Amino acid sequence: MTLSDLNRDDWTRFSFRQRMQRYGVFALCALAIGWALGSIEVIWAWVWDAPAQMGDLFGRMVPPDPTNLAAILRVLWETVNIATIATAFAVILSLPVAYLAAQNTTPNRATLWIGRFILVSSRSINTIIWALLFVAIFGPGIVAGIVAIMFRSIGFVGKLLGEAIEEIDKRPVEALEATGASRFKVIAYAIVPQVMPTFWAVSILRWDINLRESTVLGLVGAGGIGIILQGAIDTFNWPEAATVLLAILALVILGEIVSAWLRRRIL
Repeated sequence: MTLSDLNRDDWTRFSFRQRMQRYGVFALCALAIGWALGSIEVIWAWVWDAPAQMGDLFGRMVPPDPTNLAAILRVLWETVNIATIATAFAVILSLPVAYLAAQNTTPNRATLWIGRFILVSSRSINTIIWALLFVAIFGPGIVAGIVAIMFRSIGFVGKLLGEAIEEIDKRPVEALEATGASRFKVIAYAIVPQVMPTFWAVSILRWDINLRESTVLGLVGAGGIGIILQGAIDTFNWPEAATVLLAILALVILGEIVSAWLRRRIL
Protein backbone atom coordinates (compact mmCIF):
# COMPACT_ATOMS: atom_id res chain seq x y z
CA MET A 1 0.00 0.00 0.00
CA THR A 2 1.37 3.41 -0.93
CA LEU A 3 1.05 6.63 0.98
CA SER A 4 -1.46 7.93 -1.56
CA ASP A 5 -3.74 4.96 -0.77
CA LEU A 6 -3.96 5.94 2.89
CA ASN A 7 -6.83 7.99 4.13
CA ARG A 8 -5.70 11.33 5.55
CA ASP A 9 -7.80 10.67 8.64
CA ASP A 10 -5.76 7.52 9.33
CA TRP A 11 -2.37 9.30 9.41
CA THR A 12 -1.14 11.60 12.13
CA ARG A 13 2.31 12.96 12.92
CA PHE A 14 2.19 11.80 16.54
CA SER A 15 0.60 8.77 18.12
CA PHE A 16 -2.17 9.14 20.70
CA ARG A 17 0.31 8.51 23.53
CA GLN A 18 2.74 11.07 22.17
CA ARG A 19 -0.03 13.67 21.86
CA MET A 20 -1.08 13.05 25.44
CA GLN A 21 2.50 13.44 26.62
CA ARG A 22 2.85 16.74 24.73
CA TYR A 23 -0.44 18.02 26.15
CA GLY A 24 0.73 16.99 29.61
CA VAL A 25 3.97 18.93 29.20
CA PHE A 26 2.05 22.00 27.96
CA ALA A 27 -0.32 21.74 30.93
CA LEU A 28 2.59 21.52 33.38
CA CYS A 29 4.21 24.57 31.78
CA ALA A 30 0.94 26.51 32.01
CA LEU A 31 0.57 25.52 35.67
CA ALA A 32 4.15 26.56 36.41
CA ILE A 33 3.64 29.95 34.75
CA GLY A 34 0.35 30.44 36.56
CA TRP A 35 1.94 29.53 39.88
CA ALA A 36 4.84 31.93 39.24
CA LEU A 37 2.48 34.79 38.40
CA GLY A 38 0.36 34.07 41.46
CA SER A 39 3.31 33.84 43.84
CA ILE A 40 4.87 37.22 43.03
CA GLU A 41 3.61 40.50 44.37
CA VAL A 42 2.92 42.92 41.53
CA ILE A 43 1.44 46.35 42.05
CA TRP A 44 -0.63 46.38 38.87
CA ALA A 45 -1.50 50.06 39.21
CA TRP A 46 2.19 50.84 38.64
CA VAL A 47 2.28 48.49 35.67
CA TRP A 48 -0.65 50.19 33.93
CA ASP A 49 0.86 53.59 34.74
CA ALA A 50 4.27 52.64 33.29
CA PRO A 51 3.67 54.00 29.74
CA ALA A 52 2.79 57.42 31.11
CA GLN A 53 5.82 57.39 33.40
CA MET A 54 8.09 56.36 30.53
CA GLY A 55 6.74 59.17 28.38
CA ASP A 56 7.34 61.67 31.19
CA LEU A 57 10.89 60.36 31.75
CA PHE A 58 11.83 60.50 28.08
CA GLY A 59 10.36 64.00 27.94
CA ARG A 60 12.78 65.07 30.67
CA MET A 61 15.70 63.57 28.75
CA VAL A 62 15.07 65.70 25.67
CA PRO A 63 17.21 67.42 24.60
CA PRO A 64 20.36 65.55 25.79
CA ASP A 65 22.92 67.67 27.61
CA PRO A 66 26.40 67.52 25.97
CA THR A 67 28.03 69.76 28.59
CA ASN A 68 29.94 66.87 30.18
CA LEU A 69 30.70 65.17 26.86
CA ALA A 70 34.50 65.26 27.29
CA ALA A 71 34.32 63.40 30.60
CA ILE A 72 31.80 60.94 29.13
CA LEU A 73 34.11 60.12 26.20
CA ARG A 74 37.06 59.68 28.56
CA VAL A 75 35.16 57.22 30.74
CA LEU A 76 33.79 55.54 27.62
CA TRP A 77 37.36 54.84 26.52
CA GLU A 78 38.02 53.46 29.99
CA THR A 79 35.07 51.13 29.44
CA VAL A 80 36.63 49.85 26.21
CA ASN A 81 39.91 49.25 28.02
CA ILE A 82 38.18 47.29 30.77
CA ALA A 83 36.52 45.00 28.23
CA THR A 84 39.68 44.53 26.16
CA ILE A 85 42.07 43.85 29.04
CA ALA A 86 39.61 41.52 30.78
CA THR A 87 39.00 39.57 27.56
CA ALA A 88 42.73 39.18 26.91
CA PHE A 89 43.40 37.80 30.40
CA ALA A 90 40.31 35.58 30.29
CA VAL A 91 41.33 34.03 26.97
CA ILE A 92 44.82 33.26 28.25
CA LEU A 93 43.56 31.75 31.51
CA SER A 94 40.81 29.77 29.82
CA LEU A 95 43.23 27.80 27.62
CA PRO A 96 44.52 25.43 30.35
CA VAL A 97 41.02 25.17 31.80
CA ALA A 98 39.62 24.16 28.40
CA TYR A 99 42.41 21.59 28.07
CA LEU A 100 41.47 20.09 31.44
CA ALA A 101 37.72 20.19 30.74
CA ALA A 102 37.94 18.33 27.41
CA GLN A 103 37.53 14.58 27.76
CA ASN A 104 40.07 13.72 25.06
CA THR A 105 42.90 15.86 26.48
CA THR A 106 42.45 15.91 30.24
CA PRO A 107 45.09 13.85 32.10
CA ASN A 108 42.62 11.99 34.32
CA ARG A 109 39.10 11.98 35.73
CA ALA A 110 39.99 14.25 38.64
CA THR A 111 41.40 16.99 36.41
CA LEU A 112 38.35 16.68 34.15
CA TRP A 113 36.01 17.51 37.03
CA ILE A 114 38.32 20.26 38.30
CA GLY A 115 38.25 21.91 34.89
CA ARG A 116 34.48 21.58 34.59
CA PHE A 117 33.96 22.88 38.12
CA ILE A 118 35.93 26.02 37.22
CA LEU A 119 33.82 26.51 34.08
CA VAL A 120 30.52 26.02 35.89
CA SER A 121 31.44 28.23 38.86
CA SER A 122 32.57 31.00 36.51
CA ARG A 123 29.41 30.97 34.39
CA SER A 124 26.95 30.49 37.24
CA ILE A 125 27.70 33.89 38.81
CA ASN A 126 26.60 37.04 37.02
CA THR A 127 29.14 39.72 36.16
CA ILE A 128 27.49 42.22 38.49
CA ILE A 129 27.80 39.78 41.40
CA TRP A 130 31.47 39.22 40.58
CA ALA A 131 31.89 43.00 40.44
CA LEU A 132 30.28 43.49 43.86
CA LEU A 133 32.60 40.86 45.29
CA PHE A 134 35.77 42.34 43.80
CA VAL A 135 34.78 45.90 44.68
CA ALA A 136 34.76 44.70 48.29
CA ILE A 137 38.22 43.14 47.77
CA PHE A 138 40.01 45.70 45.57
CA GLY A 139 37.90 48.75 46.28
CA PRO A 140 35.99 50.80 43.70
CA GLY A 141 37.67 51.24 40.34
CA ILE A 142 38.59 49.60 37.09
CA VAL A 143 40.65 46.81 38.70
CA ALA A 144 37.51 45.32 40.21
CA GLY A 145 35.74 45.65 36.86
CA ILE A 146 38.54 43.95 34.92
CA VAL A 147 38.77 41.03 37.35
CA ALA A 148 34.97 40.63 37.45
CA ILE A 149 34.63 40.42 33.67
CA MET A 150 37.68 38.18 33.47
CA PHE A 151 36.26 35.67 35.96
CA ARG A 152 32.92 35.64 34.14
CA SER A 153 34.57 35.21 30.72
CA ILE A 154 36.79 32.27 31.69
CA GLY A 155 33.78 29.96 31.92
CA PHE A 156 32.32 31.10 28.61
CA VAL A 157 35.53 30.90 26.58
CA GLY A 158 36.76 27.75 28.33
CA LYS A 159 33.51 25.85 27.75
CA LEU A 160 33.37 26.59 24.02
CA LEU A 161 37.05 25.88 23.52
CA GLY A 162 36.74 22.64 25.50
CA GLU A 163 33.85 21.53 23.28
CA ALA A 164 35.90 22.42 20.19
CA ILE A 165 38.80 20.31 21.48
CA GLU A 166 36.47 17.36 22.05
CA GLU A 167 35.24 17.59 18.45
CA ILE A 168 38.66 17.62 16.73
CA ASP A 169 39.68 14.99 14.21
CA LYS A 170 41.60 12.35 16.21
CA ARG A 171 43.62 11.07 13.26
CA PRO A 172 46.33 13.80 13.33
CA VAL A 173 46.69 13.28 17.08
CA GLU A 174 47.05 9.51 16.70
CA ALA A 175 49.54 9.94 13.85
CA LEU A 176 51.81 12.18 15.89
CA GLU A 177 51.54 9.95 18.95
CA ALA A 178 52.50 6.96 16.78
CA THR A 179 55.73 8.73 15.79
CA GLY A 180 56.65 9.24 19.44
CA ALA A 181 55.99 12.99 19.48
CA SER A 182 55.88 14.67 22.87
CA ARG A 183 52.61 15.87 24.37
CA PHE A 184 53.56 19.48 23.67
CA LYS A 185 54.12 18.74 19.98
CA VAL A 186 50.84 16.86 19.75
CA ILE A 187 49.04 19.89 21.17
CA ALA A 188 50.95 22.38 19.00
CA TYR A 189 50.71 20.55 15.69
CA ALA A 190 47.55 18.42 15.94
CA ILE A 191 45.15 20.15 18.32
CA VAL A 192 45.88 23.87 18.09
CA PRO A 193 45.51 24.16 14.28
CA GLN A 194 42.08 22.54 14.46
CA VAL A 195 40.71 24.77 17.21
CA MET A 196 42.22 28.08 16.07
CA PRO A 197 39.12 29.17 14.08
CA THR A 198 36.94 28.52 17.13
CA PHE A 199 39.48 30.25 19.36
CA TRP A 200 39.35 33.49 17.36
CA ALA A 201 35.59 33.35 16.87
CA VAL A 202 34.94 32.85 20.59
CA SER A 203 37.48 35.51 21.61
CA ILE A 204 35.91 38.12 19.32
CA LEU A 205 32.41 37.20 20.45
CA ARG A 206 33.39 37.41 24.11
CA TRP A 207 35.03 40.81 23.62
CA ASP A 208 31.81 42.06 22.05
CA ILE A 209 29.80 40.73 25.01
CA ASN A 210 32.26 42.17 27.54
CA LEU A 211 32.04 45.57 25.87
CA ARG A 212 28.33 45.61 26.65
CA GLU A 213 28.71 44.24 30.17
CA SER A 214 31.42 46.76 31.08
CA THR A 215 28.99 49.63 30.48
CA VAL A 216 27.01 48.74 33.61
CA LEU A 217 29.85 47.89 35.99
CA GLY A 218 30.02 51.49 37.15
CA LEU A 219 26.58 51.08 38.70
CA VAL A 220 28.27 49.02 41.44
CA GLY A 221 31.49 51.05 41.55
CA ALA A 222 33.61 48.85 39.26
CA GLY A 223 34.59 51.58 36.80
CA GLY A 224 33.41 52.50 33.35
CA ILE A 225 30.68 54.68 31.90
CA GLY A 226 28.17 53.36 34.42
CA ILE A 227 29.63 55.64 37.07
CA ILE A 228 28.54 58.78 35.24
CA LEU A 229 25.17 57.19 34.40
CA GLN A 230 24.56 56.35 38.07
CA GLY A 231 25.56 59.86 39.11
CA ALA A 232 23.18 61.41 36.59
CA ILE A 233 20.31 59.20 37.73
CA ASP A 234 20.99 59.86 41.43
CA THR A 235 20.92 63.63 40.85
CA PHE A 236 17.90 63.44 38.49
CA ASN A 237 20.03 64.95 35.73
CA TRP A 238 18.01 63.27 32.98
CA PRO A 239 19.46 65.25 30.03
CA GLU A 240 22.96 64.06 30.97
CA ALA A 241 21.63 60.53 31.49
CA ALA A 242 20.28 60.67 27.94
CA THR A 243 23.70 61.69 26.65
CA VAL A 244 25.31 58.78 28.49
CA LEU A 245 22.74 56.33 27.10
CA LEU A 246 23.33 57.61 23.58
CA ALA A 247 27.09 57.23 24.10
CA ILE A 248 26.59 53.63 25.29
CA LEU A 249 24.40 52.91 22.25
CA ALA A 250 27.06 54.34 19.94
CA LEU A 251 29.73 52.24 21.67
CA VAL A 252 27.71 49.04 21.27
CA ILE A 253 27.09 49.74 17.58
CA LEU A 254 30.78 50.49 17.07
CA GLY A 255 31.65 47.25 18.87
CA GLU A 256 29.39 45.31 16.49
CA ILE A 257 31.13 46.90 13.50
CA VAL A 258 34.59 46.15 14.86
CA SER A 259 33.62 42.55 15.70
CA ALA A 260 32.24 41.97 12.21
CA TRP A 261 35.40 43.45 10.65
CA LEU A 262 37.64 41.27 12.80
CA ARG A 263 35.69 38.14 11.90
CA ARG A 264 36.02 38.92 8.20
CA ARG A 265 39.75 39.59 8.51
CA ILE A 266 40.70 36.68 10.77
CA LEU A 267 38.22 33.86 10.14
